[in-house]
Amino acid sequence: MANKTGAFTGKHMAMVFIAGFGVVIAVNLVMATFAVSSFHGTVVDNSYVASQNYNGWLDKAEAARALGWQVLPSRRKGGRVVLETHGVPVNATILAEAERPLGDRELARLTFAPEGPNRWLSDKVISPGRWKLRIAVRSPGQNWAGEGELR
Repeated sequence: MANKTGAFTGKHMAMVFIAGFGVVIAVNLVMATFAVSSFHGTVVDNSYVASQNYNGWLDKAEAARALGWQVLPSRRKGGRVVLETHGVPVNATILAEAERPLGDRELARLTFAPEGPNRWLSDKVISPGRWKLRIAVRSPGQNWAGEGELR
């Protein structure tokens, strides 16, 4: 039976509640799907083992920092990665792992060759977009590791 006065009834309030909760549940499901589909996996395979190595990692990081080396990544128009360095020896070996921080997992391993004083060029082209770089510089008796970002 229709309400001819147009008053707001209990049925209307029930529909508002159901619609409101429906919107909240739908948004939560969409956000959870995006979160799970864009996560690339674990940060460490075994957190206990990682905790046992933590002090060693700190010592290595301090030794690398004491070297004073600096590496600044950028991208050329053609898609190759260029590293501008400071303090890195000419006989060093530079490797990097480039990974997409979000979205579909994409990984590229790069090797760098000297291109001039304090400049190194990657052996591969990487596609446009945002990348996180884990850079490793090795020279006889010295190791340095750092991170950089390309946008």
